[in-house]
Amino acid sequence: MAPASTAAGAATPALPVVLAGARGHGRWHLDNIRRLAREGLVRPAGICELTPLDDGELEGLGSPEQSADFAALLESTGARIAVVCTPIHTHTDLALTAAERGVHLLLEKPPAPSYAEFERMVKGVRAAGVACQIGFQSLGSHAVTAVRALIADGAIGAVRGIGAAGAWSRDLAYWERAPWAGRRRLEGRDVVDGVLTNPLAHAVATALRIDGGDRAEDVAGIELELYRANAIESDDTSCVRLRTAHGDGTAGEITAAVTLCAERPGEPYVVVHGTGGRITFWYKQDRLLLERDGHAPETTEHARTDLLRNLVAHLTGGEELLVPPERTGAFMRLVEAVRTAPEPVPLPGGAWRTEPGTGNGTGAEGSGRRIVTGIDELVAAGAEELALYSELSDGSGPRAPWAAAAARPGREPERKGAVA
Repeated sequence: MAPASTAAGAATPALPVVLAGARGHGRWHLDNIRRLAREGLVRPAGICELTPLDDGELEGLGSPEQSADFAALLESTGARIAVVCTPIHTHTDLALTAAERGVHLLLEKPPAPSYAEFERMVKGVRAAGVACQIGFQSLGSHAVTAVRALIADGAIGAVRGIGAAGAWSRDLAYWERAPWAGRRRLEGRDVVDGVLTNPLAHAVATALRIDGGDRAEDVAGIELELYRANAIESDDTSCVRLRTAHGDGTAGEITAAVTLCAERPGEPYVVVHGTGGRITFWYKQDRLLLERDGHAPETTEHARTDLLRNLVAHLTGGEELLVPPERTGAFMRLVEAVRTAPEPVPLPGGAWRTEPGTGNGTGAEGSGRRIVTGIDELVAAGAEELALYSELSDGSGPRAPWAAAAARPGREPERKGAVA
C-alpha cells in the first residue's frame, strides 16, 4: 500500500478510519474505503455493526477491529476519521460521540432528523474543533461548478427558476427492511425518512447549491405537498417549492417533484430554466445538457471529487471542504418543514396499483411495488413548469386529481405544511 503524499510531495501516513454502519448503504462506504486504502490515503481501522462482518464482507480491508460500541472502537483504534452511515435518528449522537474524541466526520445525509438536532450537532462539532463533511455525494460533482459558471456567464440568460425531478421505485420490502424505514418518528424520536428527506434528498440539495441559496438563512419560504401510496408514515410521492433570498438582493425559486412509486424509474435530474435556454444536470451521472437559443445542444460529462477523499485532503493539506454542515442548512430547513407538516395524505386506491417487485433498494425479488398511475409525467411536468402537483393542469382540469382534492380551499391546512 503506497503512502499518501502532500502537495509538497512528503509522505503522509494513511489516516485510520472507523465506519459506523457497514451494511445497506454502508456497503458503498465500505467499497469506497477499500478504494482509498489501496491508494494509501486511509487505513480501515474499525467497523461498528451490531452483527460483525464476515470474512467475505471484509475482503480487501485487512483485519479492522469490530465492535458494536462506537465510542470504545474510536478510542481503541485511534481513529482520525469516522464515517457515520446509520439510521437518521442516530446521526447527531454518534457525530457528537466522535467529535468529543477529536475524530473528524463524514456524516451521511440527512445530517439530522430535525433542525434542533442539526444545531446541536453543529454546535458540538464546532466546540470540539473537528472537521465535518455531510455526505451529499452529488455536491462533489465538478458539473455543479460548471453549471454555476454557465449561469454567471449568462449562457442561458436570466434564471427563471430551478426544477428538480426524481422518479424512482421501491419495493414493498424496502419499507420493511428496518424498523425506522418509512417512519416519521420511532419510539418518541424523530426519524423523517421520506422521499424528499432521504432517498431523493440529493435532488433538492443539488438544486440549492446551484441556486447559491444552500445556507439556512437563505431560505425565504417553503411550500410542501406530501403524499403516500405505500402503507407507511412518511411521504413517498411529494413536491416542494423553496424560495431563496441571496445576499446580493436577488431571489431564487426551486420546485422539486419526486416519487418512489414510478412506473418507469429513471435518472433524477436538476434543470435550470433561463430566459434564453436551459441546463439539465443528471447528477448521478455527472452529465450536463446545455440548450440555448441560437446554438446546437451541448452535452458534457464531468469528474467528481469523492467526499471522503476531500475530507482527507482537508486534514492533510488544508483543502476546502466541499460540504460542511453550514452549506446544508437550507436543506435542513426543508427537513424541519417536512417534520412539522401534517401527516402525508394517503392516495386513494384508484390512484395507484401494485405490480411485481424488482428487488430495487432491497435485493429482495418479488415483494411487489406500488405504482402511482401517471406519476412519471407529473414529476417531469413539475420540474418543467415549476409547479406543485396540485397546480398542474391540462387545460380541462387537474392532471393529478388526488393532489387537487387535497389542496381544495378549506382543506389546505390539513394537507400542506409551510414555513415562512
